[in-house]
Amino acid sequence: MTAAEHESPFSPRRRRVKAWLAAVPAGAAIVLLLGLTYALEAFVRPALTRGYPGVLLLWIQSLLIAAALLTAVSWAVAAGLGRAPGRRPAESPATALPTEPAAGERRDEIGSLMGAFSRMLTTVEEQANEIHHFAERLDSAYKEVESTSARLKEFSFKDEVTGLYNRRFFAIRIEEEVSRYRRFNHPVSVVLLDLDDFKAVNDELGHAAGDQTLRDMADILIKYSRGINVICRYGGDEFAVLLVETSKAGALLYADRIRQVLGTYPFAHGRRVTASFGIASLPEDVTPTGDDLIRAADEALYAAKRAGKNRVSLYEDVAPAARPASEARVP
Repeated sequence: MTAAEHESPFSPRRRRVKAWLAAVPAGAAIVLLLGLTYALEAFVRPALTRGYPGVLLLWIQSLLIAAALLTAVSWAVAAGLGRAPGRRPAESPATALPTEPAAGERRDEIGSLMGAFSRMLTTVEEQANEIHHFAERLDSAYKEVESTSARLKEFSFKDEVTGLYNRRFFAIRIEEEVSRYRRFNHPVSVVLLDLDDFKAVNDELGHAAGDQTLRDMADILIKYSRGINVICRYGGDEFAVLLVETSKAGALLYADRIRQVLGTYPFAHGRRVTASFGIASLPEDVTPTGDDLIRAADEALYAAKRAGKNRVSLYEDVAPAARPASEARVP
């Protein structure tokens, strides 16, 4: 035997080997945790902020895998320390075959540890790729959920017959505009309109003709309204228009324009259709609340109905007797 084979376990070379064997698991742990931390910051944390508890489970799973890998490496190191350098498990003379190490390959503890460390890094890289692919799928699913949610929300605010916004959405928007009025004192007006004698169209021509008339009315309102205005089917044959940044004079011009267009519109059923209009505005007419503004426009609308239909009525023109006593003006 050579002198190297009888080298003392306490020789400087053996101490250096043991020091390396003790340091490499710590380095492996650092590399592994850095890789997992990168995956957390790049993929997991953004998903967690979107409310996906499943990603947290994936993160915990990754930590468990990391712990298992470190345990395996530690076991390999401990097993290597228990063997003399260059020694292999005993083989029977019949099965023992002479083997030569590959070029650059080491057969001592460091070589074993380098192989285990390389395999560990490969596993960490595979886990990071899996996390990346999972995060991509999660992001795609999140975008699909967002899109579906937006469509459902839009559907919940739309009228099925006309495609206009419904009363629920109008109530939200009018409160927003009243709030803007309180802050900036910008004018806002509401126009309520009701189709005159619409019941006769439904009764005599059928509901299909009635629905088409409502859709035609919606088309007229959209065509002659600004994009910032809010048009809704308020209920039955009644429509509401929220005129943003519009004074009472502007609302009067708008309503009369719609009335004139409606009177000459070629409806498919061939009948002439008219409507009555009621207008209320801030700041002139009521206290700045959405409910009061709608109530005032509704009073003006029914004043137009009582006056003979096919006309526009302002809230300020409503007779004091038609208002609550607390709202009546003193001459």
